[in-house]
Amino acid sequence: MKNWIKKHITRVDVGALYDKFGVNALTASILARRGITEGSDVQFFLEDDLRFMHNPFLFNNMEDAVDRILQAKDEGEKVLIFGDRDVDGITSTAVLYDYLTSIGVDVTYRLPSGTDPYGLNKDAVDSFEKNFGSLVITVDCGISNVEEIAYASSKGMDVIVLDHHTPPEVLPSPAIIINPKCADSGYPFKDISGCAVVYKVVTALRFAHTELYKNEISLLTAKINADKTSATVEVLKLQNLVEKARFSQSIASDTSIMETKLVDFLRGQQIFVWDEKTTSAILSQIFTNGAEFNCMDLRPQAAKISPAFATLSLEQLKAKSRLAKYNPSFDSEIMGFYNVFVTFMNAQIARQFPHNAEANERDLQLVALAALADIMPLKNENRIFIRHGIDSMNKGKAREGLKELLSLQGLLGKRLTATDLSWNINPALNATGRLGQPEIGLELFLEKNADARTQIAKKIIEMNNERKELGNQGWNYAVMQAKESIQKYGGKLCVIIDERIHRGVSGTIAGKLVNVYDIPAMAITFVDDNAIGSMRSCRGFEVLSLLDKMSDLFVSYGGHAYAAGFTFKKDRLNEFLAALDKFAPEIELSSSESEQINIDAEIPQDYLKPDLLAIVDDFEPYGEENRELTFMSKNLRICDAMIIGKTERQHLKLTFDLGKTKWPALFWGGAEFLHRDFDKGDLVDVLYQINRNTYNGVESPQLVITDIRKSM
Repeated sequence: MKNWIKKHITRVDVGALYDKFGVNALTASILARRGITEGSDVQFFLEDDLRFMHNPFLFNNMEDAVDRILQAKDEGEKVLIFGDRDVDGITSTAVLYDYLTSIGVDVTYRLPSGTDPYGLNKDAVDSFEKNFGSLVITVDCGISNVEEIAYASSKGMDVIVLDHHTPPEVLPSPAIIINPKCADSGYPFKDISGCAVVYKVVTALRFAHTELYKNEISLLTAKINADKTSATVEVLKLQNLVEKARFSQSIASDTSIMETKLVDFLRGQQIFVWDEKTTSAILSQIFTNGAEFNCMDLRPQAAKISPAFATLSLEQLKAKSRLAKYNPSFDSEIMGFYNVFVTFMNAQIARQFPHNAEANERDLQLVALAALADIMPLKNENRIFIRHGIDSMNKGKAREGLKELLSLQGLLGKRLTATDLSWNINPALNATGRLGQPEIGLELFLEKNADARTQIAKKIIEMNNERKELGNQGWNYAVMQAKESIQKYGGKLCVIIDERIHRGVSGTIAGKLVNVYDIPAMAITFVDDNAIGSMRSCRGFEVLSLLDKMSDLFVSYGGHAYAAGFTFKKDRLNEFLAALDKFAPEIELSSSESEQINIDAEIPQDYLKPDLLAIVDDFEPYGEENRELTFMSKNLRICDAMIIGKTERQHLKLTFDLGKTKWPALFWGGAEFLHRDFDKGDLVDVLYQINRNTYNGVESPQLVITDIRKSM
């Protein structure tokens, strides 16, 4: 019997979220149960505005990367984008190639195909050298290519690494590295996809075409203190709309400006104020010697965009700020001013470059695919990436290539969710790389001819069907070894080694082993004289903690906390197995969650209504670290029950009588429960999700049952 867990929360917990963020009681209770209580986390569940994304120039090396790419453009250099064979690598390459070609860069791309290893290789460098290339940009790879990047440098090439994988102890050099997982990256959120890293670079490149790029700007506020004899002057120094320095000082009246550090701080700066008349009067009051400030008043300019700005003070603006509601650091006049300034400048840039909005939408659709495919945690700005990407598709604006693939999958025109993309689109795109031809997936997004894109999409679906068949074959080989392997490694690890497994499905098989046996798993096959493996994990065990201990065996390895790949020479197999024998006993796994179900909220019968779908939508997208909402309702009467399906494990279709309404429900694989645990007419307690059922173009809400018990 599964353990139903409804975490205890207090009215104080719910009330705090309700009062602070203005959410309804049900949403507040769900957030509280999930431990999402800090404003910096809550904002990404309640807000969709792109303004909540992090500035790309928070990456410490972003200016260097932008300048080097623009230098390549200006000097007519040849540029190579080297990507990866999976969805993240394909979309990363597409986003960067799209942008660089749009600004006239002489750029080509290369993805690992056939039996090529993961990451940049020397053959690619040699080939690029013959083409007189001078700049290599790795996307979704490169951080572990220390030797290959040094080799490229010896050939006179510069390298920019745009990656998100866990970095090794020794970083590649010389290279400009943009990777949120590097300790000194400066970026506030480390768990974005490789495609998102590329998107940040492209966003920064677009910004570099504005007059603001690299210009230092100061925002200044002055406010008379309560004692009426002094004033607080605050200055925020910005570059690329990112805070670079701050000045704050309480200054007594009749102070010489030379007695402060303000002159040096402001020297050479363009100074903006809000309400120049009032600010100048305050500065004149506190500074002797007729100190004058050459300031630009932002308020009348901002009022042209929003007339409400014309009469609002900074204190009033701060009170209206959504960012300040979630982030205490914005709860000051200077930060309120900063928020308005960024909003104003973004609006100005949008007017100056109107085509950027459409290009940004196209990019975010691919960023959304990558976040889901690479199983990024669905928190922080990943939620905004995916929401905007899916929203764009649902508005009929699916980009070229994606539109054709959606159409052939019967999804075009349907209300898409993250689940649709994860189950239908990403596996098809991944199939191209798994079968050694990732360039086909990339061509889908780069091809200009609609008929040609349709043919490519058909080819991709055929490849996905082939991949499924290879996966089924590989799984048959895996299950024959699984139980013996699990026993050998003390129930902590499952290792499958079989040359009949196609290398392209090793990751799929490792993942399925994890799902079935709930322990970390490896699937290894052989290609020529190499052993190529994939590892997937669960229950709190990070795969690199094991692979790092065996690093001297590998030709290459790398990945994320719960998914990684590795390659070693086939003749070192016995050494590899000996290392597993040594290190597997050290694996520590947290308790299994397969037999417990966490309940987000209990819904009384009177509140079980279709408008609950709005709450479900608010918590989209669902996936890694944001499971679907699970509700509980008690004493629901079954008024109809029907067994459906032709498979060995049949399903159950139920209808619950709630008086004025009847709720349809599906219980996948639940046919065995009927007549055994409950029957038609019984009262039952139910755990369920709520989703939409579409039939003949008509949407209706339905329950999808997770577990069910007869009411006591």
